[in-house]
Amino acid sequence: MTIRCSWAEGDPLNRAYHDAEWGVPQRDPRMLWEMLMLEGFQAGLAWIIILRKREAFRKAFAGFDPAQVAAFGEADVERLMGDAGIVRARAKIEATIRGAQIWLDMAEKGEDFADFCWSFTGGKVLTGEGHGWVASTPLSETISKEMKRRGFKFVGPTIVYAWMQAVGIVNDHAAECFRRAEVARLA
Repeated sequence: MTIRCSWAEGDPLNRAYHDAEWGVPQRDPRMLWEMLMLEGFQAGLAWIIILRKREAFRKAFAGFDPAQVAAFGEADVERLMGDAGIVRARAKIEATIRGAQIWLDMAEKGEDFADFCWSFTGGKVLTGEGHGWVASTPLSETISKEMKRRGFKFVGPTIVYAWMQAVGIVNDHAAECFRRAEVARLA
């Protein structure tokens, strides 16, 4: 019997996400930004809702291409507000557009988003204890403060920690989960 993190049991989509993606160290700047934006949309909702809508989000937000999303205007916001395939929350939509603009501004100044994200750990994957549920950490609070300082929204310490787990900045697979050792080898 395969042992997984408890949250990944049940729904086949959750299982597939857990088994193939969650916790794998992500170094692509665009994908790191996409996941941060999706975690922001997840605020107040279950992650499975975002997973079920992920392809619709990608279509609605031009494949999460920061250059295209940064150019979205009010007509795009209204279009997105009418898109039943995504979470229709104006503040989250506007935060995603603003996040794209910040991403581009960083790039124009020569700052790679991936380098920024990984700078907090010196480029190394952190390993969680593998026992129990952690909502935030002092590091997620630090990253959250820096992201907020730069203008990102929906990046509180809990959202940032969930994002850190998702993109493999921290390997937080349960101690008994089969993916813990596999992901550690990818670090």
